[in-house]
Amino acid sequence: MTTYKGINGFAVQSVATDPSPSDEGQVWYNNASYAFKLAAVTTSGTWASGGTLNTARYAGGSSGTQTAALYFSGYTGSADSTASESYNGSSWTTTPSVNTARRATWGFGTQSAAILTGGYRDAIGGASDAVESYNGSSWTSVNSLNTARFNLTSAGIQTSGIAFGGTTTTPVSSSESWNGTSWTNTPSLNATKTQAAGAGASNTSAFVFGGSPDGTASSATTESWNGSAWTSSTSMNTARYRLAGTGIQTAALGFAGLSGPTGGTYSAATESWNGTSWTTQGNLATAVQQSRGAGTTSAGLNISGDNGTSVLATTEEYTGPGAPVTKTITTS
Repeated sequence: MTTYKGINGFAVQSVATDPSPSDEGQVWYNNASYAFKLAAVTTSGTWASGGTLNTARYAGGSSGTQTAALYFSGYTGSADSTASESYNGSSWTTTPSVNTARRATWGFGTQSAAILTGGYRDAIGGASDAVESYNGSSWTSVNSLNTARFNLTSAGIQTSGIAFGGTTTTPVSSSESWNGTSWTNTPSLNATKTQAAGAGASNTSAFVFGGSPDGTASSATTESWNGSAWTSSTSMNTARYRLAGTGIQTAALGFAGLSGPTGGTYSAATESWNGTSWTTQGNLATAVQQSRGAGTTSAGLNISGDNGTSVLATTEEYTGPGAPVTKTITTS
């Protein structure tokens, strides 16, 4: 008769504490909890609570990774904000403020080398073309966007980025490229798109998904940028706008947002993109709109947001499929 020892070359061990690390498929008996256990991997991404922002706000800009993120500007619910904070994987620390208070903006780069683009300014009652650069210790105003816009999307690194879509006085499809010094107009998106999410590594490799063609209806469409043209790609499973995202052109994560018209359904839905198709993952704990993302498809962040009743200061941390987990073996 085939036995576990015959297959694996060793018997099931009896231990007082679960082994760590363990190999997928490994079985052991925990004699403290009187249970047989199995080492497995997750089949769907999951979210868990992270640290709390010092200043609750939404619709700001973000950059970095799950353990080294930056969140800046935004809206407190009563005023535009200049606040900037860094995240170390467990807690947020206040960093030097941005120069110009604004909301409905976007950011890209790393925790110590970030770019803040555009936004809406209460002070001028409309769209801003202002751009700021962060070097890890201070924010500096740099060359402005060619087109002032808010609810835009942008992606890349501090020396090579791209900004696209958004709203001037109405939603637009225009796109412009950043070389670390100045902005250059590039071919437009195939469709007008505002309040979308994006991902990308440079000004020649970017991805935009979701959003709205008119600021009220939600969209599931996506487009990919190769440095010379935007190409339509596979649509998301859940149409939404005011969503968050992170990643690169071939490995992106989209989450949160609003489905349906203005005042519609707040979403907790999460989807991962592998360069070809979207896969539904585990939901956020809290359905929000106008949150922001950082990180990768295996280790992401959802930062703040608006849940319809409150401006949040919360953070959720995402662990993608394939993470090691311990399961208890039952007879069911």
